[in-house]
Amino acid sequence: MLSRAEATDRILAAKESRGLSFRAIAEHVGRDPVWTTSALLGQQVMDAAEADAVVELLGLDREVAIALQRHPSKGSLSPTVPTDPLIYRFYEIVQVYGTTLKALIEEEFGAGIMSAIDFEMHVERMPDPKGDRVRVTMHGKFLPYRKW
Repeated sequence: MLSRAEATDRILAAKESRGLSFRAIAEHVGRDPVWTTSALLGQQVMDAAEADAVVELLGLDREVAIALQRHPSKGSLSPTVPTDPLIYRFYEIVQVYGTTLKALIEEEFGAGIMSAIDFEMHVERMPDPKGDRVRVTMHGKFLPYRKW
């Protein structure tokens, strides 16, 4: 049985050898690039049609399609502080602005959380004369804490 990590390795190698972007794969699958990339990296489960579209485009075998349909272990990064500079910056953003986001969300909605299940995230390039900028937009359903 092919593991999710092995499937990801095969997908990334085929993506590179074919010169495809994550966005192109997502368009072929019919899903958002963020969700599709997350699935290809082992964090989402694809249905059969989505998995078949991936392996068809990348010229991979049925084993990869089966692995893409297996439920992943989400949030499988190491519990230590990330060392990759880009991932670390997101960690830093949460460290610096996490309490601010919590305070503002609770002021607007009350005590609760933003769902990471009923959730969307988009990444886009914003041209800027001083250097292009990255825009990350996240939105998730508000889930109030319940009493019982």
